[in-house]
Amino acid sequence: MQIKLTGHHVDITEPLKDYVDSKFSRLERHFDHVINANVILSVEKLRQKAEATLLVNGANVHADATHEDMYAAIDGLIDKLDRQVLKYKEKRQSHRAPGAKVASAELAATDEAASEALEED
Repeated sequence: MQIKLTGHHVDITEPLKDYVDSKFSRLERHFDHVINANVILSVEKLRQKAEATLLVNGANVHADATHEDMYAAIDGLIDKLDRQVLKYKEKRQSHRAPGAKVASAELAATDEAASEALEED
């Protein structure tokens, strides 16, 4: 996953960049189809804001979080993104076609019905 980190009215220090990278690795553990992430860290008076947009296969996931501390804002952002990515993953899996077991069971049932019909004739 590519992470593009941008700061508005805040300097992106190396420890801050490492912290964001380590937190985003948590998202990769849950869902490895994240293509890239655009992260914007900004300061507005006394509020620290972290927002991110993830490009996932076929969708964009966006979240933002504000707090008095930048690290806490990043933690809140990751929690929100994690919930959204898991929700997207579950939705994607539930809309999939039935598995091979279901398809093979249906095929076996139709074969049995066809063979019974031939035996009756």
